[in-house]
Amino acid sequence: MNYRHAYHAGNHADVLKHIVVLACIDALKRKDTPFFVLDTHAGRGRYLLGGMESRKTSEAAGGVFKLMGAARLPDPAERYLRAVVANNPVGALITYPGSPLLVAQALRAQDRLAACELQPEEAQALREVFADDDRVVVHARDGYAAMKALLPPRIGEQRIARGLVLIDPPYEVQDAEYPQILASLRDALERWPAATYMVWYPIKQRRSLLPFFRKAAALPTKGAFVAELQVRPDDSPLRLNGSGMLVINPPWQLDQALAPVLPVLASTLGETGASHRLEWLRQPT
Repeated sequence: MNYRHAYHAGNHADVLKHIVVLACIDALKRKDTPFFVLDTHAGRGRYLLGGMESRKTSEAAGGVFKLMGAARLPDPAERYLRAVVANNPVGALITYPGSPLLVAQALRAQDRLAACELQPEEAQALREVFADDDRVVVHARDGYAAMKALLPPRIGEQRIARGLVLIDPPYEVQDAEYPQILASLRDALERWPAATYMVWYPIKQRRSLLPFFRKAAALPTKGAFVAELQVRPDDSPLRLNGSGMLVINPPWQLDQALAPVLPVLASTLGETGASHRLEWLRQPT
């Protein structure tokens, strides 16, 4: 794979994804018992916003930088921005923390993270980020295979009942990715049914996602919803018009926490024709 997230770090899709992930982590922390997080496509963990890749696309300008200029934001968005700013103590936004770093910084002493990255250079960079954090294990391996190998998780002899699996693939061949995601979800839900599963997906032309939603709703879950942000109309298959998060087995009231965030993101980050959606695919049981 040739994908490098550095070209897209801090864009509108990252903003949505990381707000949802951090809101879920905060919900898991309401209980004292430990939880486990598996990030299947982790990337390098930290991205230089002034680097060659970021400068080439300038996508962060329409994402995290634009959000930082907003006057008032709902709590989950403010919490996300505080986490980003904490990684930039110099007073300027120079680096952007990826999903594994944001998650790790939110963990408690008893919680654990496994971060998978297949590309050797990215995996090595990720190892360097977590060299001094014994709560985090970096795997240079395929994330879908790791779901089979690492779930259900354990800390020593203790089986971990709670946690989150984040699936955020590059979608280099988009139509081919969804069957793999669905198969991996079905297998993982059989072995770790109580966990929360999140899948980030791109929106180019939304109608093309309908078969994926239909099949996701048929999975053996306790409930599933989608949270979407479209920054422009989905009228072109050639550009990223928005993105969404499929959330399976969400923590209690996660949808309510996110509901006020989505319209603010659409109005702050969106162009003419921007929209948002939070909809249950399968009502909680």
